[in-house]
Amino acid sequence: MSDNSASATSATPTTASSLAPEHLQQAADIIRRMREEIRRVVVGQHAVVDQVLACCLAGGHVLIEGVPGLGKTLLVKALAKTFAGSFSRIQFTPDLMPADVMGHSVFDMKNQSFSVRKGPVFTHLLLADEINRAPAKTQSSLLEVMQERQVTIEGESHQLAAPFMVLATQNPLENEGTYPLPEAQLDRFLVKVKIDYPSEAEETALLKMVTDNSVGDALDVGTVSTLIKPTTIITLQQVVAQVRVDDAVATYAVRLVRATRDWPGIEIGAGPRGSIALIRIARAVALMAGRDFVTPADIKDAVLPVLRHRVALSPESELDGLSSDALLANLIEQVPAPRA
Repeated sequence: MSDNSASATSATPTTASSLAPEHLQQAADIIRRMREEIRRVVVGQHAVVDQVLACCLAGGHVLIEGVPGLGKTLLVKALAKTFAGSFSRIQFTPDLMPADVMGHSVFDMKNQSFSVRKGPVFTHLLLADEINRAPAKTQSSLLEVMQERQVTIEGESHQLAAPFMVLATQNPLENEGTYPLPEAQLDRFLVKVKIDYPSEAEETALLKMVTDNSVGDALDVGTVSTLIKPTTIITLQQVVAQVRVDDAVATYAVRLVRATRDWPGIEIGAGPRGSIALIRIARAVALMAGRDFVTPADIKDAVLPVLRHRVALSPESELDGLSSDALLANLIEQVPAPRA
């Protein structure tokens, strides 16, 4: 996600922002420092870091797709440490049960009563590793929690502490032993981020970081500083919600989403939740750039991570080797954006 300046030749708000300049500057400075701290240990992957951070600021959940060993766990740990957040990791397997994720009720023989043993989902940041290796029942239990922000155990509801964010990793679907997430469940994720191999220079820097005066191959987040508290993340999310969106920019987001429904090569287009997600992420992108208003460039930056998992390709596109990213990139070029 690129930082777009306010001087860009794009639509600007027609009404004054409710954000005071000092509050805007303070929020943007905190976000900038969080990004810098994460990048202390996550070598390269700048777009991935920005997209995950934007998703956190927008109050959503992220699906990360990529092969193992590219630093996904490290990224989540680093993000959690920047705001003193709690962190849990669940390795999804074919025999994982919903109770292993949510928790369960245990009978205390001494007191002759039941007590609740909370599962790893009770945390601020939950890394659901290889979510597509678990059966549909376990996947659905987690996705329900993502939507409701609460867990029901033996008929009793338990609220999750805010902020709560799920970062689920997914193996490429051609791997054996996977259970692809249905489209309706994919839609629960605000963004889908693709993490690729690092460049040669980045991989060399990573090699030096891991091997210099170190035993083993693990990277830790010891050098990451804690900047804020979890309550500050909630405040930042509220600031994001105040970032202004001009009517023309909102209409542009809707046009992009509606265009996916009859675009050549796309069999199933994005639903109304897609345009809502575009605005949510675009607002976070704008704040990360130090602006209190959304530009069409912010919307364009959000299209791929927001819509790539909300569209389904036609069989002809799959046979031709086309990707959703390629089709969406073409769509961005063809749908006219508003001008200032």
